[in-house]
Amino acid sequence: MGKKRPRLILAASALIAVSALWPAAAQSPLADAPAARPKICVVLSGGGARGMAHIGVLKVLEELNVPIDCVVGTSMGAVVGGLYASGMRASDIESMMRTVDWQDAFSDSPPRRDLAFRRKQDDRNYLVRFPLGLTHGKFLLPKGLIQGQKLQESLRARTLPYGNMTSFDALPTPFRAVATDLESGARVLLDHGDLALAMRASMSAPGVFAPVDSGGRLLVDGGVSENLPVDIGRAMGADVLIVVDVTFPLQARKELDSPLAISNQMLAILIRRSADRQKGTLASQDVLIEPQLLQLSSTDFFEVGRTILLGELAARALAPKLAALRLDPAAYQQYAERRTAPLPAAPVVHFIRMDRQSLPYEKTIIATLQPLIARPLNGAEVDTLITSLYGLGDFETIDYSVVTEGSGADAQTGIEIHARRKSWGPNYLRFGLNIQDDFQGNNRYNAATRFVVTEINSRGAEWRTDLQIGNNPKVVSEFYQPLAAARLWFLAPSVRIEARDLPIYQNDVQIADFRQRFAESDIDFGRELGDWGELRVGYHRINGAARVHYGDPSLVDPEFNNGEYFFKFSVDRLDNVDFPREGSTFSLQWDADRLDLGSDFAADRVTADWIEAFSGGRNTLILWTSAGTTVDGSISATHLQDFYPLGGFLNLSGLAPQSLYGPNYAIARAIYLRKVGRGGQGFFDFPVYLGMSFEAGNIWQQRGDFGWSGAHKDVSLFLGLDTPVGPLYLGSGYDQTGNNSFFLFLGRTF
Repeated sequence: MGKKRPRLILAASALIAVSALWPAAAQSPLADAPAARPKICVVLSGGGARGMAHIGVLKVLEELNVPIDCVVGTSMGAVVGGLYASGMRASDIESMMRTVDWQDAFSDSPPRRDLAFRRKQDDRNYLVRFPLGLTHGKFLLPKGLIQGQKLQESLRARTLPYGNMTSFDALPTPFRAVATDLESGARVLLDHGDLALAMRASMSAPGVFAPVDSGGRLLVDGGVSENLPVDIGRAMGADVLIVVDVTFPLQARKELDSPLAISNQMLAILIRRSADRQKGTLASQDVLIEPQLLQLSSTDFFEVGRTILLGELAARALAPKLAALRLDPAAYQQYAERRTAPLPAAPVVHFIRMDRQSLPYEKTIIATLQPLIARPLNGAEVDTLITSLYGLGDFETIDYSVVTEGSGADAQTGIEIHARRKSWGPNYLRFGLNIQDDFQGNNRYNAATRFVVTEINSRGAEWRTDLQIGNNPKVVSEFYQPLAAARLWFLAPSVRIEARDLPIYQNDVQIADFRQRFAESDIDFGRELGDWGELRVGYHRINGAARVHYGDPSLVDPEFNNGEYFFKFSVDRLDNVDFPREGSTFSLQWDADRLDLGSDFAADRVTADWIEAFSGGRNTLILWTSAGTTVDGSISATHLQDFYPLGGFLNLSGLAPQSLYGPNYAIARAIYLRKVGRGGQGFFDFPVYLGMSFEAGNIWQQRGDFGWSGAHKDVSLFLGLDTPVGPLYLGSGYDQTGNNSFFLFLGRTF
């Protein structure tokens, strides 16, 4: 299947971050062609991104006034065919495909801005983006690289009128899709039920998209069993078949140079053998169109325009034969109008109910979807609320269908929810890695594991434990308990045991190093503000000790205690925490240390942090400001662990990490990023950035000393890679004092 074929029908996958159009549909199906002309059926093969050529063929058929009385499709052919059968014109499908964000289509996660705020907090740890479950002592993986939620949401929103059909013959154009039973390997004909689910099942490339559970069967890509279903078109009563085959060609011997290439070739042989058998049944009146797609692979979704054009060229080459099937303009206009009759008014939603597997989540789902009751069904609104539920992180997929209860005057329309817990849950493992190296013998590393137990009760309680080893070992455990099904108010007690280094510099030279160990406990009470913000208040207690490695032991208190109340307000609308392109974050925290709470000192401290990102094309500008001050009381000079640190990458990049400490600080940064190359456009590629920063800031003993003249001015130049194990930076920083640094940094920065 060629070197580009490894993700095989992953093509079928990206398929569609799908539509942007509500399908226009007719009330009168075209199940039977008029007796005066032959019944014409179009058969569309699978082929991933190569299936975009089907759109070009459909465009030419419309230009030639060739009517289509039925459509049969496999995989990508089922997607294009299903959208056409729902009433969309070829030009509508083309516009949709050209505007799809294909990179986003390969990502199963909702956009970061749609994640629940708690899941955004998870994102701020340097955790590898790789899902792994742990249940009954066994490690579990997802059933596919992509669970298909985005695709299902898009298809559902655009095909709501066709969610529960007794026959696909009732569509504006009768339709059939082909899937494969994963258990038996048998071909499955999808001719009724849910149109969106049929399209989704037909393109579920094994190992790429998770299988679709439908009617007690696990369904995967139809190309596995029948990539070119000519016989189904014939069975629908067609007199003439227009067959479009975009199957990937077999590779020459010189291309078969790896185990992967050989395995793909074997699969291609099986698929092509079946297609050739079906093509052998074509009669003289049938039309076979085989677009010359050259070496375009099943994953070339960034060649949509070119692929559609090649489909058009192949169809135009057969225009004389196709012209024999055309209608006169008046007759074709009548045909087109029957296909595009307006949809009926949206029904009012009277109730929301769960299917059996969704019942454990009923309280949370009902609380979220309550705004839909007693209002006309709005697909975009349902989509938004379903996305917010998916953003909680509990579900593998969450879908819905429109249902009716009662009959006649008593009939009521409602929504039935189909929520499926993650098949690799409800307990999850995640891993993290953090590395810093200044190329002068100073390096730090940390490796972390997070274990999360979810679904502890019906309100969504979860228990999260982090274990980290390395230069900064720690154990952190938090129990998070929402106080109601809506998950707005919560209680979150936690404990932490940690050790970390405390270097001390004087005139840019390290003069001492201490090792701190401390135990910490928190009791937090808070409220989530939608998916964009959070309020927390609580009590915080720390007991710790410091041991000198070298230097003057009197520089740091050997024991320290903190007891404080705190308040924190957080906002997070950033689209990406590693290399943001748009959005903002803001946090404001007040800590009130008090002697009667067990603290060594009495003081009020206020800390703020703000980030704003702007982008145009490949260019991004990030403005980032941080500040902290002791507004009341004072902190002993030997209580360094309660001072604010500065130094290191993007925190005065020309200085050593944590080389400045003080009770007051402020720093502003302007960071420029330029995306280079085509990284991030393929499934296994990752984006690469060239960046530079300008930073101005310092620490001050008194707030009145804040000022531009006393600030360090630093710049940095760096290369950034958004890798699967976290953001990686390689660069150099320069400080106005003449200090400079080189760094390799793996981990979160913003």
